Amino acid sequence: MADPLSVLLLARLSRGSLNSCPQQVQFLQRWENLDRFIPNRSAMDFDFAHYMLTKRGKGKENQSDVRSQSKEAYLKLLAETFNMNRSRILAFKNKPPTPVKLIPDEFYSSVHQSKPSKPVRRIPQTPERTLDAPNIIDDFCLNLMDWGSSNVLALALQNTVYLWDASNGSASELVTVDDENGPVTSVSWAADGQYIAIGLNSSDVQLWDSTTNRLLRTLRGGHQSRVGSLDWKNHILTTGGMDGQIINNDVRVHSHIVATFRGHRQEVCGLKWSTSGQQLASGGNDNLLYIWDRSMASMHSRSQWLHRLEDHTAAVKALAWCPFQRNLLASGGGGSDSCIKFWNTHTGACLNSVDTGSQVCALLWNKNERELLSSHGFMQNQMTLWMYPSMVKIAELTGHTSRVLFMAQSPDGRTVATAAGDETLKFWNAFGTPEVKKASPKAEHPGPFPHIRRIR
Repeated sequence: MADPLSVLLLARLSRGSLNSCPQQVQFLQRWENLDRFIPNRSAMDFDFAHYMLTKRGKGKENQSDVRSQSKEAYLKLLAETFNMNRSRILAFKNKPPTPVKLIPDEFYSSVHQSKPSKPVRRIPQTPERTLDAPNIIDDFCLNLMDWGSSNVLALALQNTVYLWDASNGSASELVTVDDENGPVTSVSWAADGQYIAIGLNSSDVQLWDSTTNRLLRTLRGGHQSRVGSLDWKNHILTTGGMDGQIINNDVRVHSHIVATFRGHRQEVCGLKWSTSGQQLASGGNDNLLYIWDRSMASMHSRSQWLHRLEDHTAAVKALAWCPFQRNLLASGGGGSDSCIKFWNTHTGACLNSVDTGSQVCALLWNKNERELLSSHGFMQNQMTLWMYPSMVKIAELTGHTSRVLFMAQSPDGRTVATAAGDETLKFWNAFGTPEVKKASPKAEHPGPFPHIRRIR
């Protein structure tokens, strides 16, 4: 085996020859600037590395040999020279740089400060106002209340239609029909908030101008019995009757019947056009829910439905199109069903079904939040506010002593009016005051040549 001193001498000579070569020096300097931290040969101590390797091997071989005092002194001097208390053989020449943050901490703190958490909305448990509604008809299939865009609420009580102006709290009588035509079975405002349609027990439909209290025209010949459902789509008034027919009436022309939808075998309880005006939803006392497409409507032939949905097990009156998601419809079933179902009207698929435990009389979407309000019958006669799509109960509003058959929403979406068989009309702040969005300041138009400075 070679003498240790000779081995160390050879190692030092090899290192010296390496440093004396200019090409190798340039090579090492070039590698020192690289970004990967690989052990640098110039930072290594080859003498110490060799000693550690040979010392351990010799220690095992010469464990039985008795070392002389000169040998022990030599090894001690060698250990001091090579700094034997070191534990690492390989070493980096420079420390790695501290990592650079792509996004500074100041940015996160400013973001959290600029977006404070939204406060929890308090929902009043008592109505803001209560009015009398004497002799209101307690009939599940009728639609006796509507709130127009002019902020006027229409309510039918037996043969009379009353108008209540929410801006000043004044009430007035629009019309009282005779017993031959009455009672009034449905009311619906046109989009402009000036004209109102009134469905009668005699199968006629009257159109009135609310500003002048003048009868404009009477639509006859379409239905064979009472008209309990109405809804507008521009100049088209859609009517649904006890005879199961759904008729589109163009109120501008003399021959007003322009299309007929036939599918229901019993009375039509609910009618709602989608916000796009492309689809019509109808619910009936035959437990069926139909989705009709406007393009399929025809005056000369029986219009074929887009979807015929049979999931409900009781009469379907409550219908509400989602204001923030297209092709989403909510429907509610009667006492033996008690379910709120959500439908994709494009495919006809039922997305969700929630058992509410009581008759679902009406449904309203919150215009400003992802919430749904439902009104119910026996046992609690309550209104339930749901979070969508989780359908977690947010609040329950009680106050009526009979089933809450009718609901209407104010034009600003804040107030909900309810009318029930207990002959009361109540107003609730169920959806809260909508947030007023601040208009962003308009930036000045830079002009066609923003890079050219103006002299004047």
